[in-house]
Amino acid sequence: MELVTILFIAVILALDCFAVAIAAGSSRVSDKGRLALLLAIPFGFFQFAMTIAGWAAGARTVSFISGFDHWAAFCILAVIGGKMVYEGYRNDVEHVPVYNAPTIIMLSLATSVDALGAGLSLAFLGGDIGTSSVIIGLTSFVFAFAGVLLGRRLGEHLGKSMEIVGGIILLVIGLRILVESIV
Repeated sequence: MELVTILFIAVILALDCFAVAIAAGSSRVSDKGRLALLLAIPFGFFQFAMTIAGWAAGARTVSFISGFDHWAAFCILAVIGGKMVYEGYRNDVEHVPVYNAPTIIMLSLATSVDALGAGLSLAFLGGDIGTSSVIIGLTSFVFAFAGVLLGRRLGEHLGKSMEIVGGIILLVIGLRILVESIV
């Protein structure tokens, strides 16, 4: 598989990470650099690991997981997105959304479901899983890191409304995953 094709796949897979990171960066968390690393590292790792898992799993395991993966991703993103919208409408300025380990892991899993399928495709196409998974993981890391910083800028200019927009973005991503899997 050509490097250009792998890069294209990596960018497509990283777009969900980017959108979620923008939403997170728009929140009222004070240390955006720390948040950028807290999201970028697991996002990149999960994209990397899920690509390898898809490659290693084979068609039987993926067909089992594909029966409910879209529902799990939708539920995770809908709950977190709904919470962000709710918090964006709240009047207590001191409230800060908490991006703790369970939330970050759930977001990482939800955004890396597509990487499982990409890994499976790489297995069928005979792609180099080592190079491909590293490129996919690094691209997702970079996109997530940049997304938090961009979200911070948008949050500074748009204030609480950006947190609402961020929550809506997560809801839309969840719906997109659900609709694409059902149709």
